[in-house]
Amino acid sequence: MRVVVVGATGNVGSSLVRALSAEAGVDSVLGVARRRPELDVPKVEWASADVARDELAPLFSGADAVVHLAWAIQPSRALTALWRTNVAGSQRVFDAVAQAGVPALVYASSVGAYSPGPKDRAVDESWPTGGIPSSFYARHKAEVERRLDRFEREHAGIRVVRLRPGLTFKRSSASGQRRLFAGPLAPRFLARPGLIPFFPDVPRLRFQAVHTEDVAEAYRLAVMGDPRGAFNVAAEPVLDSARLARILDARLVRVPERAMRRVVERDAGEPGPDE
Repeated sequence: MRVVVVGATGNVGSSLVRALSAEAGVDSVLGVARRRPELDVPKVEWASADVARDELAPLFSGADAVVHLAWAIQPSRALTALWRTNVAGSQRVFDAVAQAGVPALVYASSVGAYSPGPKDRAVDESWPTGGIPSSFYARHKAEVERRLDRFEREHAGIRVVRLRPGLTFKRSSASGQRRLFAGPLAPRFLARPGLIPFFPDVPRLRFQAVHTEDVAEAYRLAVMGDPRGAFNVAAEPVLDSARLARILDARLVRVPERAMRRVVERDAGEPGPDE
């Protein structure tokens, strides 16, 4: 089996290529990224390509499966550029899969694609994927889900799997994840437990996290097996303000919801002057 991983040098991609390399049923892996990495993994070769502009079908030719992981969330104010990568780039990946005749497509969706839901119970994969209007990340994920719906209708012979993981972390990617979520200027020392004096008490804050290696294993299983459809990937426990404050050894402080909303909206980014 030959597998192409698009976005192969990111948090999940770097773990996935190693998992596929160790898989006896995989003969070769092509890792696709905008910049060729200094990474040597058995059975893995590399190609440089940008999903927003480069030819992709030749890279997919002869593949048994394509895993699409490429996504951008920074710079958060460059919404047009992000849309080209996230939405138009995903469409170009899907079109190239069909053009190259690849029999299986595995797409990295997200729990961020879901419409707002209850905070007191879990929801399954049937929950609507309309995104959250105030988040460009959620809007992009929801739009790609709609485009993938259409792709499945038009290409019924291609096996399509969409995984919807929660927030995904691993220690070796900590610095990159800090830059993505907190911005490039966030002081490194503030991420250490005990150095954050307080944590905001946000009553509706609820989310699940999952280790990158577990998400990579889910993608490996999606490639090697015969599943179709959508699958949530998350881990217990559910994280809230109180649990996060304990993890960070910080004191809970009630913050007005309006103030928190302003911070979130500012950090999520609004269109810049070129949008």
